[in-house]
Order: sequence, then C-alpha cells, then structure tokens
Amino acid sequence: MAEQQVMFGTYTRRGSEGVYTASLDLEKGQLHDAKLLFPIGSPTYTVLSQAGFLYAVARQNGQGPTGGEGGFAVYDFKHPDAPKQIQTWLTPDASEAYLAIDEKRQLLLAANYHLSTLTVFKIHADGTVTQTDQYLAQGQGPRPEQNKAHVHFANLTPDGRVAIVDLGSDLVTVFDLSDEGALTLAGTYQTGTGYGPRHLRFNPKHPEYVYVLGELSSLISVVKYDAATAEMVLEKTYPTIPNEWTAHNGAAAIRVSDDGRFVYVSNRGHNSLAVFAVSDDGSRLTQIQSVPTQGEFPRDFNIAPSGRYVVVANQNTDNVTVFARDEKTGLLTETQKDFSVPEAVRVMFY
Repeated sequence: MAEQQVMFGTYTRRGSEGVYTASLDLEKGQLHDAKLLFPIGSPTYTVLSQAGFLYAVARQNGQGPTGGEGGFAVYDFKHPDAPKQIQTWLTPDASEAYLAIDEKRQLLLAANYHLSTLTVFKIHADGTVTQTDQYLAQGQGPRPEQNKAHVHFANLTPDGRVAIVDLGSDLVTVFDLSDEGALTLAGTYQTGTGYGPRHLRFNPKHPEYVYVLGELSSLISVVKYDAATAEMVLEKTYPTIPNEWTAHNGAAAIRVSDDGRFVYVSNRGHNSLAVFAVSDDGSRLTQIQSVPTQGEFPRDFNIAPSGRYVVVANQNTDNVTVFARDEKTGLLTETQKDFSVPEAVRVMFY
C-alpha cells in the first residue's frame, strides 16, 4: 500500500501536546494512525531540511504573545520515528510565525509576527544554527489588527532574494541575501490600504508572477516581479470569498500546484478552500471552485507531493479533511473529513 507521511504542527492551548504525524493512503485518500511524534509547546510551524534536520516553532512557560519564551527547536530527524532535539533558540518573547530554509546558502529564515522581525540564521553541519542578521519592520495600517508591523511570512524568491510579508504595514519587502546571511534592502511593494497581506507564493512555471494573499481583505493579487530590479507591480486582484459573505473571514494559506496551473487559498470564517485556474502566462486567475473544509478555521493546508491530494487542518474543530485533486482540472473532491488531530495549524509532507 503506497503511503505518504504527514506532519501536523499545532497549538497546545487545549488538547494538543505537540507535533503529530499520520499516514496518508495514496490509493484511498484516507489518513490513519495519528500519533504524537514529540511533545513541545505550540509548534505552529515546522520545516525539514534536505540534510534531515527539523526546525519547529516552540513556546514554553506561557502561551500568549507576551510572557514566557518563544522561538524554535532543532531536531535530528534522520530517524523520523525517533527525532532527537539538539538545540533550542528561545527569547523572552513571542514565537516565530513562519520558518523557511535556504538550502543553497544553508540559512534559516524566521518571521516573527508579534516582534515584527525577520531573523536569519546560519545552519551548521550538525543542524544547529547561529544568528547572522535581523531586520525590524516598522509601520502600521488603518485596521485594528494593524497597530504595528507584523511580519507573517519570509521565504526565498525564485532568483534567491528574500521576500517578507508585513500584515501590519500592508507591505512586501524584498532583500538581497549574502552567503554569510546578511540582508540588504532591494525593493518594496505596497499593497492596498488595509489589505493585510499574510503569505505569498511565486508561480513555479512563471517566476515573474507572484500571488499575494490578503488576510484582512480576503483578496488575492497577481503581482509582476522584475528579477533585475526586485520591483513588484500589481496586475489584478480577486476575492477569495463570495461577495454576499458578510461575516468575519481571514484568508490564511496559499498554495500553487507544481505545474503552475492552479492556486488554492484557505478561508478562516467562510471555512473553505478557494480554487483558481491560472492563465497560460501566469498573469490571470479565474475562480473555478469553493469547497467547504468540513471544519472551522482552516489555517493551513498542503498539496501532497504526488499532486493527487490536498490535506486541510481545521484548527478550531480539531479535525483534518482530505480532498482528492484532479490534476487536469484542479478541482477537489472530499475523501475524508473526520480525522482527528488536536489544534492542527501546519500541514507538512515528508
């Protein structure tokens, strides 16, 4: 039976104890055998290096944005059934919101929502890290959630720069990054006022186009990226929820299929996945489906490496939903909706 392992990062505010795993049956589209992989405080994001080291957001001695200690832990994951913690990087403040690995330069990127920072770390041969640089974002927007800068995302651009997304200042900032892990400002992109950008993804087949997701506005924008200058220019913006929806919604995660033909967005409140078809040149989106996630507050989801399934974590109802994905049409069909994982907020295949 062909199977794919799935890791779930969680909050540990109610029933969760840390990082969980399960197996996805690739014939039936069914998850089974959920288990606690290791206990840790609120591992809300995880990332795995090619060398077999796992970096997991961590929090201890308090769960709120202030008080306690926050950061991440490093695990030797070469034996996935028995991960061994080898380092913790904690500060007397809030945990990171997003982690990403630069494999070429062996750097770890960490975005901190509450502290408004992008921190860069050098990854050593043994998987441990040392801080090399830090950028403090500043500014604010008109909405209550935009009282200050909030860096929610940091990852590489296709040409090897670093892009961060600041929900608080309606800003995407691009940096050049040295081999030693030093940041140099390269460009900025201002979204619409109150847009509240959360995540972005580049089209893997058309790297000149990036899709910027607005959490506070429930909008997704197609933005053209100039690799020569790091300049970004808006092409067009689309809603992720129906116009008639008036209750609260916060757009959360965004994924692009490996062939660059489809974009998927999770909506917390509307509790749905919005599916968009991408034009042949990557510059336009057309919504083709809105499918209920069969749970509340779908913070994260991911496309399986095979491309055939999408796994969605519903944070508030402690359940995970699986969809079969038609690779030709991009459309989703539910195959499982009641798989139990407590407080899941991160879906990672490994």
